[in-house]
Amino acid sequence: METKNLHFLSLTLLSLLHFSASFTPLDNYLLNCGSLSNTSLFNRVFAGDSYKPGSGSISLTNQNPPPNSPALYHTARVFTRISSYSFGIKKYGTHMVRFHFSPFVAQGFDLKAANFSVSVDRLVLLTDLHVRDNVLREYIMKIDTNVLEIVFTPLDNSGFAYVSAIEVFSAPEDLIVDYGAKLVSADVVEYKNLSSQVLETIYRINVGGSKLTPFNDTLWRDWVPDVDYLVLKSAAKRASTSNIPNYQRGGATREIAPDNVYMTAQEMNRDKAITDARFNITWEFPVGSNSGHLVRLHFCDIVSPALNLLYFNIYINGYAAYRDVDLSVLATNELASPLYIDFVVDSDVSGVIQISVGPSDLSSSVRMNAILNGAEIMRMVNVSHLQTEAVSKKKSIWILVGTVVGGFVILCFAIVAFLLALKRRKKKLKPAPAESVGWTPLRIYGGSSHSRMSERTALASPGPNGYHFLKIPFAELQLATNNFDKNLIVGSGGFGMVYKGVLRDNTKVAVKRGVPGSRQGLPEFQTEITVLSQIRHQHLVSLVGYCEEQSEMILVYEYMEKGPLKKHLYGSGLPTLSWKQRLEICIGSARGLHYLHTGFAQGIIHRDIKSTNILLDENYVPKVADFGLSRSGPCLNETHVSTGVKGSFGYLDPEYFRRQQLTDKSDVYSFGVVLFEVLCARPAVDPLVDREQVNLGEWAMQWQKKGMLEKIIDPHLVGQIKPGSLKKFGETAEKCLAEYGADRPTIGDVLWNLEYALQLQESRPRREVHEDGDINELPTNTIVPGDPATNARTEEGDGNGSLEINTSQVFSQLMTNDGR
Repeated sequence: METKNLHFLSLTLLSLLHFSASFTPLDNYLLNCGSLSNTSLFNRVFAGDSYKPGSGSISLTNQNPPPNSPALYHTARVFTRISSYSFGIKKYGTHMVRFHFSPFVAQGFDLKAANFSVSVDRLVLLTDLHVRDNVLREYIMKIDTNVLEIVFTPLDNSGFAYVSAIEVFSAPEDLIVDYGAKLVSADVVEYKNLSSQVLETIYRINVGGSKLTPFNDTLWRDWVPDVDYLVLKSAAKRASTSNIPNYQRGGATREIAPDNVYMTAQEMNRDKAITDARFNITWEFPVGSNSGHLVRLHFCDIVSPALNLLYFNIYINGYAAYRDVDLSVLATNELASPLYIDFVVDSDVSGVIQISVGPSDLSSSVRMNAILNGAEIMRMVNVSHLQTEAVSKKKSIWILVGTVVGGFVILCFAIVAFLLALKRRKKKLKPAPAESVGWTPLRIYGGSSHSRMSERTALASPGPNGYHFLKIPFAELQLATNNFDKNLIVGSGGFGMVYKGVLRDNTKVAVKRGVPGSRQGLPEFQTEITVLSQIRHQHLVSLVGYCEEQSEMILVYEYMEKGPLKKHLYGSGLPTLSWKQRLEICIGSARGLHYLHTGFAQGIIHRDIKSTNILLDENYVPKVADFGLSRSGPCLNETHVSTGVKGSFGYLDPEYFRRQQLTDKSDVYSFGVVLFEVLCARPAVDPLVDREQVNLGEWAMQWQKKGMLEKIIDPHLVGQIKPGSLKKFGETAEKCLAEYGADRPTIGDVLWNLEYALQLQESRPRREVHEDGDINELPTNTIVPGDPATNARTEEGDGNGSLEINTSQVFSQLMTNDGR
């Protein structure tokens, strides 16, 4: 390998910049590759490089450069074999290393066709690099050698590598520090030794501001606006100040981020009179899947008139990364003093990092707000170390020895296991008859369509053989999903992505894949298997199987063609559901939930009933899904289960939230919110409407109590709903949302009332006065079962003076002892 040592004088032209106190790096190499002459970019002089002829390098010049393109990108150094640059390092510590690539065609070389790797200080930072447009790749890394070597290695059949410009310069000592970073996961803990990581810059965002070029930054960085990454632009409002930030107290410096980053921000948009509304501002950044990232968030309180008025929470990928942030305290009681907070977080399988800020519980209704001034996302490079030939040979010897020894040990284990299996087979007891089995074993694909009632707890632990009959090999799921093709993604959630798949027997399935290698969501994964392996019901989503090979957590369900109920109510543009369809969906969902509550000795409490967890098949038949938060109900001598609060905002039972005492009535409350969601076709929580309308349950209850529910129904349903049906439906939802669980009906009573509402909708009107004086529209020539709301029953005589209740046409679902 031919190496050309380059010793350039550090350039100190920073005086041209308009900063009063500029940063001057001790090591400062700026290299114009492929040229002997100097050129400048943003008032920084890049010196020409030199390689002697025959060294395996070629200098290229673009004869037809694009208009207005920097001269730095008009040349390139091409390497036809492994080649390197070397830089003398005067000061150990954190450095910034940047590579500029600008592809063009010259002298028979099409730089877009280059395929190569780049290593720095024996660490491979870039590999299989194909550059299609002007690209800047920046790395922040600790250097502790006297000479820094950057090696370019051509790969495959391209035969060459290239580079347009290189920067190597010292970074400020406090740019990356080893303390204070928070590792964001289920539990937020401190992340140590951050400076030892190699960081690749992915995003630098000037939140609420305009694009900043290296002219505006003492470390010559670009910052881009945040608008393209805001999930809901109307939730945010720009804020700005003309006052120069006070850098004395907060801990940040102009090298951490320039003035302009701290002089602009996004804050909560509260202009639509939603003073008490709680909502988040959210940004999403595509970063690639399954990598660690440093997320640096910049703050400067430019929105508060005084100290200690702004409290907010920070969320990253759905985790509460930092609660009750008080910038006044963090900035040591100085308003508008810049600071930053570092977080270390893994990107999930979706390849997106989501950052949110929202109000804290400490926020007053008057001062409820949250802000963000800037954001940086840097990938923690999973570097591979280059090895010398001697090290490689030594490693190969140990691999050979390990293989031989390991093979012998495995053979011994196999022999022992075989002998034990023979012994166990001789002693194996006669299997119990089918009638004694609590549940019919499931087929590996699809499962049995029949099951028997088990008297044991619904969430009992698996037996000695586990749930092996449900296991599906990982290779089978790879085949079913075309190796988890992104085009087959049909949904996503906190657990992971959901793919549409087809098994070998042509069974359509939904494959929910957790983040590979992560244990996040393990309790939910195990609970889902435990619950769904023991139940079968036409209104509960069936578990086809699961996979836990290769650190994977994958759940496989029957495929629900129409997706979640929520999509059919609002926001997706799908055809509108008729009132009859909506009633039938509510009835089916209630049947599934009733089976959960009554089908076992203790019952099962779902804990996360909402419109996204009610799925529809191709015929719009509903099935309750997502049992990851489910719990066994209380024992016979208990009234509740004491447990931490779980659920979804807007659907959560207030009594459960206050007392942390869970009962099946908590599911009833959530289902009541779903009923209003179905009727009004709007989200359970909508932060962008008027204040009194934000919480659907509270808002709908106000209209229901005024007897004017028809004023807020889905406009598509106007004129469709018969008054009697609407009245019964509204009363049912109202009772579900009673403040105290003891005042709410059972889900069986809810089901009864919904069936009644459907009969009132489908019947021809006939006026009949009830004992309570109400006049309802009743079906002609139809026997109506007892209405739990009035405790009135319609009975028929047999002509001999005896009476019998006609139950032949309705509620067969409730007549069996097992609650089906």
